[in-house]
Amino acid sequence: MNEVVGRDDLLLLTLDTLRYDVAVRLAEEGRLPNLVAHLPGGAWEKRHAPGSFTYASHQAMFAGFLPTPAAPGPHPRLFAGRFAGSETTAGRTFVFDSPDLMSALAERGYHTVCIGGVGFFNKRGALGSVLPGLFQESHWEPEFSVASPTSFESQVARAERIVAELPAERRLFLFLNASALHQPNWFHLPGATREAGDSPVTHAAALEYIDRYVGRLFAAMSSRRRCFAVVCSDHGTTYGEDGYTGHRLGHEAVWTVPYSHFFLEPSA
Repeated sequence: MNEVVGRDDLLLLTLDTLRYDVAVRLAEEGRLPNLVAHLPGGAWEKRHAPGSFTYASHQAMFAGFLPTPAAPGPHPRLFAGRFAGSETTAGRTFVFDSPDLMSALAERGYHTVCIGGVGFFNKRGALGSVLPGLFQESHWEPEFSVASPTSFESQVARAERIVAELPAERRLFLFLNASALHQPNWFHLPGATREAGDSPVTHAAALEYIDRYVGRLFAAMSSRRRCFAVVCSDHGTTYGEDGYTGHRLGHEAVWTVPYSHFFLEPSA
């Protein structure tokens, strides 16, 4: 990562609330062609989330604690704040002395941009301003929110505009929090109703919706130079398993998340 940082553009795409089991099943069934085309080996990596809900998980990720491989470690991290005694900081880790990754990248000439999705990025109050406030530039619109059936395509359109307007020589770190999977997601399944509510089936439909537009995001991010991309969930959610509904709780469906990182080669 010490070679990547400063050379390539960077993308962190969090598919908010995406469950590991749903992501794996859709990949195996050929329902995620645009995502699977970039996953190493065409498969998601099984990892454990650093938090059980959006705010906690993103605070950890922005400090360098991306989801941890779901196998005995230690597992060297890609990014890490300098911290005495860290057992996951290795020679290939990009180590920074700033309190968060964004300020560290800004010090190295990156323009840091947040395209928010769920409420913790809406800048409508003090709490919703904490995470976007870590970036040099941040965007949130009602069209990006959990209530919008066109949230992800609207977010991608904003990303395309940001990339097009940035000077070619300026490195970019773009973070996008995709809200489409977070409840309510019933409207992504044709024929579903508000009264019937959300389910693993509507959750899957929301992921298929994201896959239809993610290719545009990848194309934009690789249009200027090579881009290193991290695509993952911040946490999963429950739909009645063992009596649980939602997240911010200690269930396997919440803690287990899909993860991948890969390079997006420059467009021709």
